[in-house]
Amino acid sequence: MRGGLPACVPILDMRRQTTKAHFEQRRQTPRMNWIKRLGIDAYMLLLVATVAAGVVVPAQGLAAEGLRHVTFWAVSLLFFLYGAKLDPRAVRAGLTNWRLQGLTFGTTYLLFPAIGLALAALFGPLLGTTITLGLVFLAVLPSTVQSSIAFTSIAGGNVPAAICAASVSNLIGVVLTPLLVALLLHQGDGGVSMDAVGKIGLQILLPFVIGQLLRPWVGGFVLRHRVLTMTVDRGSIMLIVYSAFSAGTVSGLWSAIPVATLVMLFFVVWIFLALGMGAMIALGKATRLPYPDRAVLFYCGSTKSLASGLPIATALFTPEMVGAIVLPLMIYHMSQLLVCAFVSQKASRRQVAAI
Repeated sequence: MRGGLPACVPILDMRRQTTKAHFEQRRQTPRMNWIKRLGIDAYMLLLVATVAAGVVVPAQGLAAEGLRHVTFWAVSLLFFLYGAKLDPRAVRAGLTNWRLQGLTFGTTYLLFPAIGLALAALFGPLLGTTITLGLVFLAVLPSTVQSSIAFTSIAGGNVPAAICAASVSNLIGVVLTPLLVALLLHQGDGGVSMDAVGKIGLQILLPFVIGQLLRPWVGGFVLRHRVLTMTVDRGSIMLIVYSAFSAGTVSGLWSAIPVATLVMLFFVVWIFLALGMGAMIALGKATRLPYPDRAVLFYCGSTKSLASGLPIATALFTPEMVGAIVLPLMIYHMSQLLVCAFVSQKASRRQVAAI
């Protein structure tokens, strides 16, 4: 210590200069980088290309049947890897923040379904039955896992609490989402068989539990090879998307949806996203959560999981309906990535400026 200043001050000053230099360097990078900062990356472009392939060159006959089997096992492998890499200690640490976890759970499975039902009642006559079912299905889905945790980290939020909130949301969602769909869509042709819950448990929950049990032996390998999890994650999603949109094309679904309906769907989904994110901001301020917890509530409370939603949809609905059912989810997913990437980067710059 010298002159009353702690010895760590030069280190903190160096960190401040290094971090600011990093942002200065990012400002001087080519203009194409602004696309990445908005959340548009190669994966999102591949996802759009997969949708187009399912519409233009759909899988049919034996190819479609084989694709369904491959997709089933790809999703099972994905949730096995999720289980193998999830540290139960992080979940236990996050659960101690019961107020934050309760708010996140309540917004995911109470507030969002209420908003979804209100929008379905208001715009249902304009969207048609199947797409309206997709809007309700979107409303009862769990939070994202990887992206919500990543955005929370970038924004300087409470990462252990985000891990807990996202993980618990998805584990409960494996059972609760099908039950909510069966309850809300019990009337009419949208009703779903409760046997689908068993199919989802076999494909998603069982591999996750096996991954947790084997974590002491395989967890280190999975954590060291993050590219493996990312490849299986994104690959399984693209397989499901291609399969769903192929089935919709073969059944003639897309030709039956007017362009005006698609435009209206984008409008409704963006309203849904704006209402949901606005509610998270207002709720975080009203409950006087500290900023790190408000970040968790925003990113875990307002996002919806494509990785969990697609396999659940394939289990609950017929192949011909899945494409239209997941269409609102696809639009919401891409939109939430764009908004969350922008908001988290802005929050990160504020954190750096405050250093």
